[in-house]
Amino acid sequence: MAIILRLDRVMADRKMSLNVLAERVGISNVNLSNIKTGKVSAIRFSTLGKICEVLECQPGDLLEYTPDE
Repeated sequence: MAIILRLDRVMADRKMSLNVLAERVGISNVNLSNIKTGKVSAIRFSTLGKICEVLECQPGDLLEYTPDE
């Protein structure tokens, strides 16, 4: 099972930079960069909720499930 993070795609659609999003969400650039590149194994619901609020999207816009083959 693989969960793929699509934060980069949503940020590009909204034309929002990493620095601006990190500031508005209230997390460090490094932590947001790790989320954006998928280098995390977990994300807090509060962080996910704040990202969705700032980007005006749903969690399903940011997360994609891909079954193992």
